[in-house]
Amino acid sequence: MLFPGDYPLHLAETLRPKENSFGLALDLFAGCGGLALGFEAAGFSTIGFEADPNCCATYNANLDGFCNEVFLTPDTEFPGADIIIGGPPCQPFSVGGTQKGSKDARDGFPAFIAAVAKLRPKMWLFENVRGLLYKNKSYFEKVVAELESLGYVVEYRLLNAVNYLVPQNRERMIVVGHKGNFKFPSASNYKVSSGQALGALAQSAPVDAKYLTSSQDAYIAKYEAASKCINPRDLNLTKPARTLTCRNLAGATGDMQRIRLPDGRRRRVSPREGARLQSFPDWFEFSGGEISQYNQIGNAVAPMFAFALANACATYLSNIEEQDHSVATSVRMPRQPEFSF
Repeated sequence: MLFPGDYPLHLAETLRPKENSFGLALDLFAGCGGLALGFEAAGFSTIGFEADPNCCATYNANLDGFCNEVFLTPDTEFPGADIIIGGPPCQPFSVGGTQKGSKDARDGFPAFIAAVAKLRPKMWLFENVRGLLYKNKSYFEKVVAELESLGYVVEYRLLNAVNYLVPQNRERMIVVGHKGNFKFPSASNYKVSSGQALGALAQSAPVDAKYLTSSQDAYIAKYEAASKCINPRDLNLTKPARTLTCRNLAGATGDMQRIRLPDGRRRRVSPREGARLQSFPDWFEFSGGEISQYNQIGNAVAPMFAFALANACATYLSNIEEQDHSVATSVRMPRQPEFSF
């Protein structure tokens, strides 16, 4: 068994797209394809829909499915699909943002709900930040009620990607709509460290790397003192990484993702290193400039986490004919829609 001896090789082999065995997954707000990569590796075909051109280019360069460059609205038309997956934009609900929720123009839930209402897939799944359960909980409850009214059992869990062979603590909410007896993936007993993921990269000193200046070192020291930081923010190679975000990957902030070299110098994590910490295989190439690449990585669903979710969906769909569909109405009675599209 190659893993855990060689984590990058494990990613390269595990996440290769497989022959379609479980039908078509419609991937909404697809980003660069992290969620779709996990689903293709589990035996689904995919079609993506995403507004960012660099994300679409990345998706189309690496995945078997095709990503359409389009801004999704409730009026967008889609082909039929067995499952709808996606990541409605999380910025309106992130605890690190302003949490405008439904008042934010980037809110993608009306479009996602409309797609489910039009296509009535066998099941659907979306990923979002845990902030959706806090300040915006009332809005989330409306989303759940709307999806329940379409005849689905709606279940959600806060899951940490670190429990699914991703070398990063990344807690996300997974919401699934099904007709009964879906089982979330079981957590692994093994946790991958950032050192296992990065290997020799963590000790390298590229000439073109972005090294911290003495003034940045001084600023970080003040930042960590002011925030009463118990654990220094330099990457600890013996543990999984902190949550990767667009801000701490691309931004030159006190909280940036960085590596301390044996000679004491510190440098920012490179896009390839960030991709490894998100569990992207090395053959997966990102389009666009460096900032765009960081943003694609920071916004992505970690592919190994997506792979675990996809396998759970595949198991459900393989047994769907045996499911007791009366569960969909007996567990939660449908409610009247609360959205106007």
